[in-house]
Amino acid sequence: MSTYTSEPGTRLAGRYRLVDQVNEGAGWTYWKATDETLARSVTVLTFATGFPRVAEVITAARAASRLNDPRFPQVFDVEDADQLPYVVMEWVVGESLLDMLAEGPLDPPHAVALVLEAAQAITAAQAAGLAHLRLSPACLHWTPGGGVKIAGLGIDAALAGPELTGTGLTDPELTDPGLTAGQGVEDPALTDTRDLARLLYAALTGYWPGQQSTGGSGPGLLPPAPETDGALCTPRQVSAGVPASIDAVTCQALFQRPSRHGPALSTPAMFADALASVAPPVPMMLPAAPAGGTTASGYGRDLATNPYPAADADTRSRHGGGSSRPPRRRSTVTRAVISVVIVIVLAAIGVAVWSASRSSPNSASPSPSRSQSTSPAASGDLLLNPVSANSFDAVSTDDPGGAHYAIDGSPSTYWHTDYYLGNSVFGGLKTGTGLILDMGKEVRLSQVMIQFGTLCCTHVDIEIGNSDTPTASTLKTFTTLQSSTSAVNATTFNITNDTTGRYVLIWITDLPPETGYTTQYQALIYNVVVHGSAPGQSG
Repeated sequence: MSTYTSEPGTRLAGRYRLVDQVNEGAGWTYWKATDETLARSVTVLTFATGFPRVAEVITAARAASRLNDPRFPQVFDVEDADQLPYVVMEWVVGESLLDMLAEGPLDPPHAVALVLEAAQAITAAQAAGLAHLRLSPACLHWTPGGGVKIAGLGIDAALAGPELTGTGLTDPELTDPGLTAGQGVEDPALTDTRDLARLLYAALTGYWPGQQSTGGSGPGLLPPAPETDGALCTPRQVSAGVPASIDAVTCQALFQRPSRHGPALSTPAMFADALASVAPPVPMMLPAAPAGGTTASGYGRDLATNPYPAADADTRSRHGGGSSRPPRRRSTVTRAVISVVIVIVLAAIGVAVWSASRSSPNSASPSPSRSQSTSPAASGDLLLNPVSANSFDAVSTDDPGGAHYAIDGSPSTYWHTDYYLGNSVFGGLKTGTGLILDMGKEVRLSQVMIQFGTLCCTHVDIEIGNSDTPTASTLKTFTTLQSSTSAVNATTFNITNDTTGRYVLIWITDLPPETGYTTQYQALIYNVVVHGSAPGQSG
């Protein structure tokens, strides 16, 4: 079957320009496209004439669009017109698990860290009444900002149809008594739990412990897991380096049988809790792809590389259906060495900044420093905890979501702007956007410390005011307390202005490039720490 819109350059709704096919199946096609209104890359799913499951896919996409969780790609637009239905989704950048396994399995701590966060994300989705039902190594991504992104929520299962959804529960090698055909279809939680266990099995061994896909999806690109006497080997039987406790938890979920560690694990929440208890994870520290070899991944798969100039890779990974080899990544040892070097360099920078500040105590207007220090600017100042955080856009209604991640204290979660093409000043579409913190009461600031992304530079103003209404008129009422045109990594803003207000606005006016790109721009904020005092308080 051929699609209605089979040519690059076609525009949908007058704004979505199709750039390149990235994967296609029996009756559907994924495209990399450009949203020309917002100047950003998106993924567009189109359908062939007579594709029988359009209604199911549209329903799944609309359900997924209601989930405001940055661990899942956003669904931006859904069109169900009979002549030209399509779905527009977030373009995901980052390595998929399939990419990571190109040079062998992950070491157990990093495998657990990746799948544990995926299990927590699926738990949140199911709490909102949604299930994935078709998890694979190609739909689980680790983003350049540090965090998982799971594509295909409900949509991949709808594309595949019921005969290919939850098939893992009828795999002939999983022959535990009491399991009957079709269990996975009736129990979405169980289907997702077993698929999460498969992802962990694959991450630990490099093999896929289930029925091989016939449609070119992620599992079909991994070798089938080995068997002994007709039974599937456990991860530890395949790789002796897998700890016994992790092996046991994987089997409790995959085979649905109890062990001395506890009962069978039948929900993603049980699986996540069990993983956390036996193997507390370490932070994932996957390297950024080198220039000229970046992997740009779109909705749910390893998609075509960035079509914009200079940073394009020669190697192309299809949306779960390609045969080209994913880009190579550094070995675990190399990554560890790089991580140690980064820590040493950051520590040295911190010492140098501290020494400079000690040698210049009379500086009237200190510049923002890239310091890892968390000490308040003055001994009498207090740590001020924001009540909430929100995106603040004075010229549009765009809200990337996830603002609360900037104040959750976690180094692995973050808020981000939308990304823009061709111009670091928001693609030439506007002059700024921001993150606004509600301090709950009027405060006077002495120091704001922000953990930005690792690429320079974000241009940012620290402002204070008394309204959080995102309008241009409100923006004019804010007072600028401190500024930087070189914010990157941990940046400290020491405040000497005594202006008070309830709302702290981190106003961004110029974006750094995204990792691996030269013409695509986005700012990240991992964490914000605020020090100061109430207006009537001295110090």
